[in-house]
Amino acid sequence: MGPYPCGSAAGGWEGVRSEAQCTAAPDIDGLLAGAGYRVRSSDLCQVAQRLERLESAMVYNSGGGHADYDHLASDAVHYNPSDLASWVDSMLSELTPADPGPVRHAPAPDGWVDQIYPQPQRAVAARMEEEEDSGIRLVHLLMSSAEAIQRGDAALSGSLIDEMRLLLTRVNTGFGIGKVAGYFVDALTRRLYSVSSPAASGSPAEYEILYHHFYEASPYLKFAHFTANQAILEAFDGHDRVHVIDFSLMHGLQWPALIQALALRPGGPPSLRLTGIGPPSPDGRDSLREIGVRLAELARSVRVQFAFRGVAANRLDDVRPWMLQVAPGEAVAVNSVMQLHRLLTDPDSPGPAPIDSVLSWIHGLRPKIVTVVEQEADHNKTGFLDRFTEALFYYSTMFDSLEAGRANGSAVQQQQATAVAEVYLQREIRDIVCCEGPDRAERHEPLVRWRARMGQAGFKPVHLGSNAFKQASMLLTLFSGEGYCVEEVDGCLTLGWHSRPLIAASAWRADDLEDNARPVPDNFIFSSISSTSNTNDSNNNNNNNNNIINGNGSMLRRNSNNNSRSSDSSSQQESIHGM
Repeated sequence: MGPYPCGSAAGGWEGVRSEAQCTAAPDIDGLLAGAGYRVRSSDLCQVAQRLERLESAMVYNSGGGHADYDHLASDAVHYNPSDLASWVDSMLSELTPADPGPVRHAPAPDGWVDQIYPQPQRAVAARMEEEEDSGIRLVHLLMSSAEAIQRGDAALSGSLIDEMRLLLTRVNTGFGIGKVAGYFVDALTRRLYSVSSPAASGSPAEYEILYHHFYEASPYLKFAHFTANQAILEAFDGHDRVHVIDFSLMHGLQWPALIQALALRPGGPPSLRLTGIGPPSPDGRDSLREIGVRLAELARSVRVQFAFRGVAANRLDDVRPWMLQVAPGEAVAVNSVMQLHRLLTDPDSPGPAPIDSVLSWIHGLRPKIVTVVEQEADHNKTGFLDRFTEALFYYSTMFDSLEAGRANGSAVQQQQATAVAEVYLQREIRDIVCCEGPDRAERHEPLVRWRARMGQAGFKPVHLGSNAFKQASMLLTLFSGEGYCVEEVDGCLTLGWHSRPLIAASAWRADDLEDNARPVPDNFIFSSISSTSNTNDSNNNNNNNNNIINGNGSMLRRNSNNNSRSSDSSSQQESIHGM
């Protein structure tokens, strides 16, 4: 069909109001004739009205009035469509029922909108438009409220929060901008009215539960574990005694895959030690030991010589290198998944930050590999508005990726895991928005800044090879969301959503690494950590009973005289042996 000189057929010919509005210039007749249409410009409005009737009739038939169109393609004879008026009349004669009944009629020229777009459809469209407008308004109000807080105008920020709460009643807070805005309004409210305290982020036990659900619901932590494990596996090649130091054990989710990979290593598996750092259990349970027992059982089943050691610490900077008891001759790997950012301080804070001392003693361990995975974001800015803006867009993208996975998932368990995973992210939002100074833990910084910091600490980058890239790409096939993307950036890997990087993995080594340490004696038995809280004695000579757990679960007790050192947050743990 040729071009419509007046209005738009797709738009329902809304612009047609009267014949006078469609009056064409005399030369239009010549143009129409030249294009092969036997119609005059003065007849176009009548043709438009007939087209409206034709569209209405087609809508009526497709809605169930007359669904059979076979006769249109068989015994019906239609005029040449170049004769627009005759062609439309022919189509109408075939489509329009003899007695359409009271349900639907051919529309009058002034009432075509109500006929083509019934009231329920129009209501839905209006509702969607209202939600879109409210969502845009919410973003503007969020930014304005954050700016008011930065200026110290609590009254203005409070009034804007009240307005946002009203707008949230007009949008769907179950997904999209409504959900994200709801989380940020909650965080602003807590900051403004001191609803939360530094302890509002919850207990370490709750954090571990949320962490586990976030692991299950999205590929981000799996990407971190797979990428780090591949780098560690390659760094351990050719070494018979290996020692992994995990800065955040978190149920030991990362290590079954590494244990199984080491079991399949050509020439036989090495002797593996794993030191896991985690928070003390508030209920008196030795959760680190329980994790170690499970890993020891797995190691025994695949015939990997294994020893586990738990170090309980509330903060990573409370850990001292002597607690890790790195033995001479071991190939050491240090693993940190989304933990090092907690050691940062405000960029303009005077004096060294905890990250400086921790990186210094890590370098002193002469590790073969240091794997670092961090959020690819900039939430450590001094200005509150800049930090808030970055967080708003970062977590909007993160929630989009989670929603896509939930929408494409079928299992109820997956849906529930996603819902709890969102609480994990909500806690991060609260920390970024509500807390300042030493109370703020979520100080995410981008990869470029971590590269500079690691270089200043004496580390050299290790290129994450093609194997890590392939494994990360294969991992994404397990998730139905098609927006995930893995990219290589100067030897590092990033995982993002629709070209926005969200986490980054990198690997490092000590630049002056030497392999001249003496081997570990075969009968070497690792003793447990023993430290006394709130004491300044660095050399208290204590007699300790160290519990060693063999692979069969039996307890061996041995007496030893160890030099116990002080720490404010570390506690005695057991060594667990897998074979």
